[in-house]
Amino acid sequence: MQRNISVEKISQTTTESREVEIVERKGVGHPDSISDGIAEAVSRSLSKYYLKEYGRILHHNTDQVEVVGGQSAPQFGGGKILEPVYILLSGRATTKVGNDRIPFKSIAIKATRDFLSSSFKHLDIDSDIMIDCRIGHGSVDLTELYDTSKLRANDTSFGVGFAPFTDTERLVYETEKFLNGPTMKSKVPAIGYDIKCMGFRQKDTINLTIAAANVDRYVADAKEYSSIKDEVRELVKDHVSPLTQKNVNVFVNTADEEEGKLTGEYLTVTGLSMENGDDGSVGRGNRVTGLITPYRPMSMEAAAGKNPVTHVGKLYNVLAMLTAQDIVHEHEGDVKEVHVRIVSQIGRRIDDPHVASVQVIYDNNADVSKINNDIKNLVDSRLENINKLTNMFVEGKVSVY
Repeated sequence: MQRNISVEKISQTTTESREVEIVERKGVGHPDSISDGIAEAVSRSLSKYYLKEYGRILHHNTDQVEVVGGQSAPQFGGGKILEPVYILLSGRATTKVGNDRIPFKSIAIKATRDFLSSSFKHLDIDSDIMIDCRIGHGSVDLTELYDTSKLRANDTSFGVGFAPFTDTERLVYETEKFLNGPTMKSKVPAIGYDIKCMGFRQKDTINLTIAAANVDRYVADAKEYSSIKDEVRELVKDHVSPLTQKNVNVFVNTADEEEGKLTGEYLTVTGLSMENGDDGSVGRGNRVTGLITPYRPMSMEAAAGKNPVTHVGKLYNVLAMLTAQDIVHEHEGDVKEVHVRIVSQIGRRIDDPHVASVQVIYDNNADVSKINNDIKNLVDSRLENINKLTNMFVEGKVSVY
């Protein structure tokens, strides 16, 4: 197959070299990330059921999840939940095959409960959450199942990827992972799951502003809360400083203070802001890179929950990201920065996009013509094997948020 792959050298300043850079990551406990996580968990569960019962993944898109915040009354030493969080599951799924009815709502609700209970230990699934499944019905006959062997794109859309991460991007990503990791949770149990990190670099100074929910039962009073903030600040700085040669400033829960005095505390009962009026939606948070990067090319596509077989809004974004990473890895030193964009055409085979465009910022000493040819071969190989991504999604081996 002769694929339309374009590789071009571009002359521009790398993101790392620009004076200002802004990067954001919404942590796993942010309502938008929770919506993404639920959507993806439901898709995985449906896919596994379809594979087990029918030998193939049937059509579905579960990328419509809404988190509507509840009400809580946190207080030092432990508060209470007043009204549960409402979670709406929407989208479409194959609900009937021939005379077989598929228990799609039960599958979706169980997937949601399992995701929440395994991710957030302070959440009482029985009393803190209301789950409403409104996933739409669809009916197909066995002879009319969409043919996955044809790999035809279900939409005209595009995916975007870039590499490598800048120091700012890496620090923002690693900071949230560190704060939500098991070591930190064991060391400072008061730190909840709803953590957002904003990175702002100006020249050689990176400023990390962290919003971190506290679990009220582990905080005795305002003095201990202030001490926890100081501890988190120092632990984060110690963790990220070895990752960069740049200066790093760390700020924690800056809304708590005014003119140097503590004026309020970010306390929660569950470690999640959705307990008290904070809402979330699929696709409103991190891109498939795990970051929100306004200084980079991005797609607005919501990847979480989309079917992992033919939905190019999911497949192409992840493929573009992995391809960009491959290019930088294979040509480290010669490729300073790379942008990958892949566009589909509805009905066209997903392994034969309308165009796969690669833009490269090269080192001055790079052999451009040779590397261009190597990149074309690499992109061609990634496209040829795009169907391997499906299993990675089903097994949860690649994150989309």
